[in-house]
Amino acid sequence: MTRRTEWPAGAVDPGAAPGSDEGAGRRSRSRSSDSGSPSSSRAEKGEPRDPVEQARNICLRLLTGTPRTRKQLADALRKREIPDEAAEEVLSRFEDVGLIDDAAFADAWVESRHHGRGLARRALVRELRTKGVDAAVIDEAVGQLDSEQEEETARELVARKLRSTRGLDRDKRLRRLAGMLARKGYGEGMALRVVRRALEGEGEDTEGLDEPF
Repeated sequence: MTRRTEWPAGAVDPGAAPGSDEGAGRRSRSRSSDSGSPSSSRAEKGEPRDPVEQARNICLRLLTGTPRTRKQLADALRKREIPDEAAEEVLSRFEDVGLIDDAAFADAWVESRHHGRGLARRALVRELRTKGVDAAVIDEAVGQLDSEQEEETARELVARKLRSTRGLDRDKRLRRLAGMLARKGYGEGMALRVVRRALEGEGEDTEGLDEPF
């Protein structure tokens, strides 16, 4: 009489036929393991595997509601490890169709930051450089501000700040007002001239205020 070997619960009979339940279990476990791979997870989330398509989607998301320079987008793609070749293809295409326009970005930036924050050309140049705008494009954008307009804006800034300095001695008022203009990118000569005239308008003695602050 042939004895049948009893295998412990959960063990696999090494003699099981390829089509047996044990084999199916192994294949099922293998498929379950594969489904947890990073590529499967990306597919489940609907993320494209093609780097060009990935780059396109990233750029479109970043441009939604907020203009950006080419360098800002290129930095974002590099951070997400998009291959350089795919990034270059997408960025060039976006430039061709006008979705990336550094010149328009710079013009809008100058208009907004000068009239909204009172920034002078020097500060605007510094900000646009940090955003990767080309030097020639920056020069053209800030060129829309002439010296007269810049000085008029400086006078408006000082007029708004002047009241809060009343009660301070003259030199302290000078430093506070001129320092405010300096932080916004105005040159020392223009700042001193504007502040001196504002203080004279309030009856301050400005004798000796021609010296650099």
